[in-house]
Amino acid sequence: MKDFVEIGKIIDNAIGGIIYPESPKLLYDPIQYIMGLKGKRMRPILVLIAHQLFDKNIEKALPPAIAIEIFHNFTLLHDDIMDNAPLRRGSQTVHEKWNRNTAILSGDVMMIQAYQLLEKLDSDILKNVVSVFSNTAIKVCEGQQWDMDFETEKHVNLAQYMKMIEYKTAVLLAASLKIGAITAGASKSEQDHLYAFGINMGIAFQLKDDLLDVFGSTEDFGKKVGGDILANKKTFLYLKAHQLADSLYKDRLQFYYTNNDKSEIKINEVRDIFQSLNIQTHTIEMMRAYYTKAMKHLDSIDSNKKESLLLFSERLMERVS
Repeated sequence: MKDFVEIGKIIDNAIGGIIYPESPKLLYDPIQYIMGLKGKRMRPILVLIAHQLFDKNIEKALPPAIAIEIFHNFTLLHDDIMDNAPLRRGSQTVHEKWNRNTAILSGDVMMIQAYQLLEKLDSDILKNVVSVFSNTAIKVCEGQQWDMDFETEKHVNLAQYMKMIEYKTAVLLAASLKIGAITAGASKSEQDHLYAFGINMGIAFQLKDDLLDVFGSTEDFGKKVGGDILANKKTFLYLKAHQLADSLYKDRLQFYYTNNDKSEIKINEVRDIFQSLNIQTHTIEMMRAYYTKAMKHLDSIDSNKKESLLLFSERLMERVS
């Protein structure tokens, strides 16, 4: 059974082996650039990890694994445009390195490339995998739209936010695991438990992302710290703070989240409010609650090869206590 490092190398080799047309360069160079930025490769790794729970031959799962990674990077490329983000994985975003129109068109091609890879699947599982992939892609877009809507809506509650991050982030992790199970011929019950495991770990992952955006470092986070605050994003930290705050803190939060100030002062002031309300601890506690739910679903899967998923879960929870 291959571990995370071995599977990561297989994924990197497959991505590095993709041959792009030489022309038009402004269409394909940005794709090669963003795919070459070293990320965690978490989603394609999960496809192969899930597959080998039930079948040691992971080659069958490699095309959908790479398809999911291309789709994920497509969403990042377009998200960065919408967020006007300067950095991705510590490097210039595509729209900063080239321009917005180039980034949009390159992203469009990436989405099509993902479906081209799915065409390599055996006919007996193709429809099922494409159905999971397509439904997930729509949910990711719905989650992104809610995320943008929440920036201008005055009243957003925690339930709405949790649904948004489930769609924007968690469903793709869950789909990665389910697709890996499908390619391996796992039972419907096992597919569903892996999907639920992915949903809960995905939500925990996004909560950690929210936390690192405020309390992490650019080196660890891979992008500018405080970006969510500058973009007036109503993350879990903001919504929990608003829930716990007295009228004075609520007024201060309202002031900072209704202006376009892009200064470090704004980041520091909001961070101080979060610290005063002990929001870091509340976020970690919520992460642990979803982690516990995820573990219950993982326990329900009948396989003696779950060490990699346990390790994945433990790594996600690192640096939060």
